[in-house]
Parts: sequence; C-alpha cells; structure tokens
Amino acid sequence: MEISIINLNESHARSISKLISPLVEKYIFPTIDISMRHILLDSMSTENIEKYLASDYQYIGAFNEKSEIVGVAAIRGGTHLYHLFVRDDYQGNGLSRQLWQQIKYEVIDEKHPGRFTVNSSVNAESVYLKLGFQRMDGIRNRNGMVDIPMVLEPA
Repeated sequence: MEISIINLNESHARSISKLISPLVEKYIFPTIDISMRHILLDSMSTENIEKYLASDYQYIGAFNEKSEIVGVAAIRGGTHLYHLFVRDDYQGNGLSRQLWQQIKYEVIDEKHPGRFTVNSSVNAESVYLKLGFQRMDGIRNRNGMVDIPMVLEPA
C-alpha cells in the first residue's frame, strides 16, 4: 500500500469534504445531539473547508496509488488539531499517526513550540491517547455538541 502525504490547498476542499463528511456521520453523529448534526456537517462543507484553507488552517492529505484522498489532518493556528480523519479501509495501519507526525513537524517552531490541543469525539479518544494527548477535563456537552478536550504538552 503506497501512500503519499502532501500539503493541501483550496483546490482540495471538495475532496476533503467528501472524505470527512461520511466519517463524521458514521463516527461522530451517534455521540452528539441530533440538533447539532446539521451544524457539524455544515462545518465540513466544501465552502467551509475552502474558508479554512484560506485562513490560518494548515491541511495535509494522504493519497493512495490511485490518487484518491484516504486521510487528512488539519491544524488551526499552529496549535489546535482540527481534523484527523482516515478512510475506513485505511484505518488500523498507522496512517493517523503518520498524518499527525507530519503535520506536527511542519508547524513546530519558536512561535509554536509543540503544545497542541484537540476536541476529541468520544469515539476517537483512544486514537488521541495513543498519539500522546491527555484529557484536560471530562466529557463535555456544549448544547448537544459532545467532545473531550485534550492536550499534548511539548516533550
């Protein structure tokens, strides 16, 4: 299985949205209030991904030998892991870790020395724990949006 990881730009917004939207529906929707589903899904739209890419979000993507996007990671402001998604048939092979290591490497500098946060979905907590993140608090519910605030301190 040959995977290439590259920096993404606004031209990739549609592909990013098509990858992550069904994963959000499958893995995050069951853990949040039904009233929040449309808000969360809208935040994953092509238009919103384009806005993120045009601002202070940095995206990288993993592509297979057929040039299909199979994974994506995004950092907001150099410190907050905003997206980390891997297509179902590529999960369990270390791709999340590869994406995380690559995007982390690209943003660490004097301005961003390596403290990262993430708002983990309930179902993804174990992935983030394996990457070194720790809970900052318990499970929180913000008007039906359920997540777990986590942090990774510099080594």
